[in-house]
Amino acid sequence: MKTHLITGGAGFLGSNLTEALLRRGDRVIALDNFSIGKRENLADLPQENLEIIEWDIRQPLPSSLITHHPLLDFVWNLACIASPAHYTKWPIETIETNTLGIPNVLKFALKTGAKVLHTSTSEVYGDPLEHPQKETYWGNVNTLGSHAMYKEAKRIGETIITFYAKVHPDLDVRMVRIFNTYGQKMALLDGRMLTEFIYRALKGEPIEVHGDGSQTRSTCYVSDLVSGLLAMMDRADETRNEVVNLGNPDEHTVKNFAETVIRVASSTSTITHLPARSDDVKRRCPDISKARQLLDWEPSVSLEDGLTRTIEWMKTRVELTQQN
Repeated sequence: MKTHLITGGAGFLGSNLTEALLRRGDRVIALDNFSIGKRENLADLPQENLEIIEWDIRQPLPSSLITHHPLLDFVWNLACIASPAHYTKWPIETIETNTLGIPNVLKFALKTGAKVLHTSTSEVYGDPLEHPQKETYWGNVNTLGSHAMYKEAKRIGETIITFYAKVHPDLDVRMVRIFNTYGQKMALLDGRMLTEFIYRALKGEPIEVHGDGSQTRSTCYVSDLVSGLLAMMDRADETRNEVVNLGNPDEHTVKNFAETVIRVASSTSTITHLPARSDDVKRRCPDISKARQLLDWEPSVSLEDGLTRTIEWMKTRVELTQQN
């Protein structure tokens, strides 16, 4: 039985990863400050091999973790405010989770000898001048933009990890850049495209599209994304010090996403166009050639299937919010 520490373990991706590891029969320590992550995301999971600790990684990780788990195998750093509605509300916390939190996670990993996986984001590419985006692309980011607190925090996070690994040869680390992901356990009304569209479709409200809707996105269903994360650690010897894109290259316009959500949800919603957002990304699509070659991984869940599953999951949550 392997032991895993997941920072941000009660968040959207963290709780789905926790579930996958518990299914394997492993032990999971879920660390979360519960500012965004929810205890209910972990409540329906088997509790026998699950330990939940309330902690903010901006503080040095508790030494009691090493005392109680001296043979910790893996550290998964997923802790970060990742949705627009939240990181624009808490910009300083978002920046500090990366600038203060990542060194704390790495120092802890060095003490335990655990292998580390850090989750970065496609937002490091900014409004890309390269399409699709390869891992070698440096990005096109406005440091003063309305979402810079997230994009730049993630970019400096990658730099911190890179130089920690150079200074500390014993640090066994790898990074993934996650493209738009959706599925069960997402927070409602978090500013992400698909949750916003599905929420409004289920309520029969107009779906708001900023600009003419010709900007593109590529979305990956959460089970596919988790399988990619697992593949990175399962092939730890091959992925050490590597950076890999994880996402679905199935690219659609934002308007097409809205139309598809309305159709799959059998909704009466219409599409309303609002002024374009500043610094909005025009095209977003991953080049996953490296993931295919290095991990033998690529997504398998179609947009139609993933939306159907997500809509069914969100329907119950939307009904509860209406009752309350």
